[in-house]
Amino acid sequence: MRPDAALWPGTVGQRVPLQLRDRGFAAQVRRTLQESGLAPGQLEMEITESVFMDDAEGALAQLHELRGLGVRVALDDFGTGYSSLAYLRRFPFDTLKIDRAFIHEIPIRKDARAIVHTIAQLATTLGIRTVCEGVESHPQLDALRSSGCDEAQGYLFAEPRPLDAFLALVAAWQPGGDVEVPAPLLPRRPTLLH
Repeated sequence: MRPDAALWPGTVGQRVPLQLRDRGFAAQVRRTLQESGLAPGQLEMEITESVFMDDAEGALAQLHELRGLGVRVALDDFGTGYSSLAYLRRFPFDTLKIDRAFIHEIPIRKDARAIVHTIAQLATTLGIRTVCEGVESHPQLDALRSSGCDEAQGYLFAEPRPLDAFLALVAAWQPGGDVEVPAPLLPRRPTLLH
């Protein structure tokens, strides 16, 4: 976790690769949160289905332990794996991140729109927010809005940048502007797409 993460407004995403196989990972996260001063609810761990491949029960136990700390958990690249739906039943994810492969073609392919719309409806029913990855154009954003998605991220909003440039972007943000800063970047703002 970045040492300056506690300075970031809103939620800080952290991708979790194979660390879930380490039985002491949740304890390490607890120590890191205490040392950094980051509130657990500000940290969202992003995982992919691959963490479940070798030891699904162990990974689920680690995720429940992280959730018990107050850390949020996102299932990244949702829709690209073969068993995503089974994991939705076994763990109460906070976020489903819809893979950019669907977003790229959403303005031009009916099947991509149908898949994204269905994922958004499923997530709403389960009380899970959706984040669409890789949004690069206004037609994509418009299609995501009409599909019922909650939030979006991608180069349409901003390119990756150092902390000081990011904080300047947030400070200059104007609600209701042509392109809004995604909600996770701002503390407790309404969702981007609704």
